[in-house]
Parts: sequence; structure tokens; C-alpha cells
Amino acid sequence: MEKKKIFTVPNMLGFYRIMMFPILLAFALTERETLFAVFLVINLLTDVADGYIARKFNMETEFGAKLDSMADNLTYVAAFTGIYVFKLEDFMPHITSFLIFIGFLILAITVSLIKFGRFPSLHLYSWKIGGYIQGAFFILLFTYGFYTPFYYFMIAWGIISAIEHITIQMIIPEMRSNAKGLYWVLKDKKKGHQNSLSK
Repeated sequence: MEKKKIFTVPNMLGFYRIMMFPILLAFALTERETLFAVFLVINLLTDVADGYIARKFNMETEFGAKLDSMADNLTYVAAFTGIYVFKLEDFMPHITSFLIFIGFLILAITVSLIKFGRFPSLHLYSWKIGGYIQGAFFILLFTYGFYTPFYYFMIAWGIISAIEHITIQMIIPEMRSNAKGLYWVLKDKKKGHQNSLSK
């Protein structure tokens, strides 16, 4: 791959989020909540920025999709670590729903690793929107506090999105990037089937 296709602005933002992962963990494990919250929010905002820039300026690549997925997964790990260290007491009354939510996220990744031997890079619309919702929740959590109605909205959306993610992975023969959603996957599959019948 050409260097100019690797060293794009969206990819640099992805690299930044990956490099921030051990720093975020260090902030969490040394109980520096303010620094953790500030840099977690920056990570979440750069996630929004790199996707927007990639789409706006036609910089979407397979490498970028994989990089973004890896950065997303590491940011999730950092965020959950921060919740455990700083906000576990707030989550305890809702711990069952939170563990179910995490379980679906892990299952979506596990299915991809087992079937395709790699992390998923589907970038579904529902998954992207879910990421924005989760980002907003984490920002709210570390600036204002735990807001129960928004928490359950985030959980419900995340579980539904994960189910769509898993369903698509069971349907497609190989991992793809930017699959949009189940509607588009089924539409492409139907079109491919019709084309094969017409030959």
C-alpha cells in the first residue's frame, strides 16, 4: 500500500487513539480521573472526526477500516476500565443489563475472529450511531454523572446493533468494510442471486 494512503488524516487519528490506549489505562489504574475523562473524551471526538473526514474527502480504505475498528475496541476497553475504577458504584444497580451489553459486544467480535480470523470492520450505520450514543453517555457520565434513562437507551441501542452485527456476520461469506446494515447486505445478496440465475 502506498504511504500516502496510509498516512492520511483519518488514519493518523486512528493511530493516535491506539497510542492513547496505554496512557488511558495508566490514568485509570493510577486513579487520575480528570485526566482519564479528558483524554477519553478526546479519543471519542477523534473517532467521530476520522469517520467524517474519511467519508467527506473520499479517504475510506480497507486499511483505515481495520485501523478504526482496532482503535474502537481499545477505546472500549479503556472506557470499561475507567467505569470499573471510577464509576462502579453508579453501575451496580444496573450491573445485569451492563454485563449483557458487554456480552453482546464481545460476542460480535468473537464471531468475527472465529469465522474470519480477524476483527470485524463492518462499520454499520447502527454501530456508528451506537458509538456516538455511547460516546455521549461517557461524556455525560464523567462530566455530569450517571443518567439512568439515557443509560438504558444506550444499552438497548447497543444490544440491537450487536444483534444486527452478529446476524450479518453469519450471512456474509467474508468480512467486508462499510456494510451499512442488514437491509443492504440482504439486498446485495438478492442481487447476486438474481445475477447468478440470469447467467
